[in-house]
Amino acid sequence: MSRPRAKLTNTFPGCPVESALSFIDGKWKGVILYHLMSEGVLRFNELRRRLPSVTPRMLTRQLRELEEAALLSRTVFPVVPPRVDYALTARGESLKPVIMALKAWGDENVLCNGDSMTLKPLESRSRPELKRA
Repeated sequence: MSRPRAKLTNTFPGCPVESALSFIDGKWKGVILYHLMSEGVLRFNELRRRLPSVTPRMLTRQLRELEEAALLSRTVFPVVPPRVDYALTARGESLKPVIMALKAWGDENVLCNGDSMTLKPLESRSRPELKRA
């Protein structure tokens, strides 16, 4: 696994959030995990179709890092043409509440318009928890 930025978990032993995020950070890892959670076992090209913006090289890299972290398993079948299946491990499944919480936040707060994303405007009504006493 590459070790950019926060991947040096030995350096930050008191920060479980940073350590946990170091295993799922990366532009595509969360999305890969989401698709495997939603759809079960997927092959490489099935993942590529679900992530049209990712290059094959980047997808391979992200999958290898997730496999190295034991969040997904890779099964190679000795057939021609080669067949490789990717599935979540038990540890990967344990991230389901986290990934689904991110999805719920995105559904509530992000507006996707074709190729662009923006945050939805905040509601103009005053919210009771924001009032000062």
